[in-house]
Amino acid sequence: MDKFKLIIVEDVPLELKGTEGIVRNEIPEAEIIGTAQDEVAYWRLIKQQQPQLVLLDLGLGGSTTVGVELCRQTKEAYPQVKVLIFTGEILNEKLWVDVLDAGADGIILKSGELLTRRDVSAVMEGKQLVFNEPILQKIVDRFKQSVSSQLARQEALIDYEIDEYDERFLRHLALGYTKEQITGLRGMPFGVKSLEKRQNELVKKLFPSGESVNATRLVVRALELRILDIDNLMPDAE
Repeated sequence: MDKFKLIIVEDVPLELKGTEGIVRNEIPEAEIIGTAQDEVAYWRLIKQQQPQLVLLDLGLGGSTTVGVELCRQTKEAYPQVKVLIFTGEILNEKLWVDVLDAGADGIILKSGELLTRRDVSAVMEGKQLVFNEPILQKIVDRFKQSVSSQLARQEALIDYEIDEYDERFLRHLALGYTKEQITGLRGMPFGVKSLEKRQNELVKKLFPSGESVNATRLVVRALELRILDIDNLMPDAE
């Protein structure tokens, strides 16, 4: 890793001292050209001397939105500058998403391994989405959960012999469409009576015991069996 200039943005003096110590001991290639405790000091610094990397805490002055906006504005004004988030916001997943949308090159949580030379080197070498162990574990867990859910849905579609039109019909029922509205969807070649027949056939497939159920119960069953993905209930173009 080549030598580079660094600005640290941190508003807690004790944490700033600790971060500076990590950088000086673990990342000798980094030259700390300034530190800032708030956005005013930060903009003054970066206009005086542009760094290659900004190590940015999110919780500045008790507000996490300040850090997100600093990241966004930095990326807009200085797109070549790397922004690595170093934050104690270890439970605020929505905040992680916000700062990634703002253009952050990575997020290092102040837990686990903390800040390592390996992570900083990855960012400086152009790798995007650099995370340390706490976030990586969550990403892996969510990935496994997502894949398992997709496989369960595919198996349900096969096991219950659900075709494209069945899925579209059930999905729009779940979205509150009437049968009359569903017949008006583009590419749905069925009238109301045909949909009523299709609904009865679906009831027989999903309720083999022969009980009588309404459309709402049918939709709930489709959700329970993963035939419908509750996170992707989007209507088709009309």
